[in-house]
Amino acid sequence: MQVNQEDVTHPLNELPSVVLAPTMDVVVSSPMATPELEEDLSVDVASSENLPWMCIVWDDPVNLMSYVTYVFQTILGYSKRRAIELMMQVHTEGKAVVSSGERDKVEGDVKKLHTAGLWATMQQGG
Repeated sequence: MQVNQEDVTHPLNELPSVVLAPTMDVVVSSPMATPELEEDLSVDVASSENLPWMCIVWDDPVNLMSYVTYVFQTILGYSKRRAIELMMQVHTEGKAVVSSGERDKVEGDVKKLHTAGLWATMQQGG
């Protein structure tokens, strides 16, 4: 059996032809506005790198209130009145920020409070 080329339809021959439209250039009739930039603009960005660190003392079931007051006075240098205020905050609210500042200073405070038997942690403020 012989096959004529005319009898065979190729799948690509059955596809519709595509007509491309000519491209159009867009012309803007009005000039574009350019923003004026202020050269001496300074922005104060609060990032995690420049936030102060905080030393937090947590309430515990072991230490007496009088002892916590004593530790705040002797280790952190608070007056008796301020030490009592912080101790009461720990007692009633469960925690109190007892110092803040650079990371190294706060780490030292946490270590001293741990040595004295208090539960203390540090975190970066926000």
